[in-house]
Amino acid sequence: MSVSSSALPFEDIRNLVRTMPTADTGAVEAARLRDAQLTKPAGSLGKLEEIAEWLAAWSGPEWPKVKRPLVAIFAANHGVTAKGVSAFPADVTRQMVENFSAGGAAINQICIAHDLGLKVFELALDYPTPDITEMDAFDEAGCAATMAFGMEALAGGTDLVCIGEMGIGNTTVASALLNALYGGTAADWVGPGTGVDDTGLKRKCAAVEAAVARLGGEKDPLEILRRIGGREFAAMAGLVLAARHQRIPVIVDGFVTTAAVAVLQAMDPGALDHCLFAHVSAEPAHERALQAMGKQALFDFGMRLGEGTGAALAAGLVKAAAQVHTGMATFEAAGVSGKSEA
Repeated sequence: MSVSSSALPFEDIRNLVRTMPTADTGAVEAARLRDAQLTKPAGSLGKLEEIAEWLAAWSGPEWPKVKRPLVAIFAANHGVTAKGVSAFPADVTRQMVENFSAGGAAINQICIAHDLGLKVFELALDYPTPDITEMDAFDEAGCAATMAFGMEALAGGTDLVCIGEMGIGNTTVASALLNALYGGTAADWVGPGTGVDDTGLKRKCAAVEAAVARLGGEKDPLEILRRIGGREFAAMAGLVLAARHQRIPVIVDGFVTTAAVAVLQAMDPGALDHCLFAHVSAEPAHERALQAMGKQALFDFGMRLGEGTGAALAAGLVKAAAQVHTGMATFEAAGVSGKSEA
């Protein structure tokens, strides 16, 4: 799929969702046939076998491989931080982006450990989106253009992409998006984020309540994103949509990234079939969000850092699953007796 640098109207985005390719069932069957011939009891590698099939479904070849994995981090700032919803000032977003560039962050080390590429995309850090308790985050053109930017972030080629984010205040935005999409109260979706105290938690709840109330019951997922989202959310949603059209498997990180892609699933229940969810965040509402979406994460390590760290760890598992599937010998090639017929 190719996209221009001009803004995509929402109707064009809806059309991209309507025309998403489906899984390659032939490749899945071929992967299952090969798996049945490998030197191991059937099903003995559990989730690794499922991951290999998922790779085949979205990358096509009978022997799925991961040769060019990429972690894509989108960084943005949010006007809602003026409401005291974070334990850290907005300046930390830029400082952490500089830390990524210097190789000093946790995500840098995980990428080194698993041989993953890393790209960081700054989204107008000096111009935060408006305070969503008072104003819309975007106009339609701005939201669509940011989604298009996310789509173009795949340029250069990759065969597995992990999405991550950095943005002081973005757990508040994520909570507002999920509250608007799935209902309940603000308290159902708000957590400590970067470590706010009880007073800060009350401010976050109040901000989410105000942002969602301002929607007036709006149910259109793209309008919800436009009005109470943020730049990294729109960009990640755009990347995931483009990845679907290019048949690139995606690993979703934690709470904030889940909120971003939930917008797409709200548009089409199958929109995230090409995605794996890496981990259950320690942010309390993440598990609630996964349950609402009918998704199951690969692991729960009590993480809540963001930066794509959980997705990058999961990429190591995906690479291992691909290597096992492609590198193991078959019973015939190894001269090992297969299961006897009773």
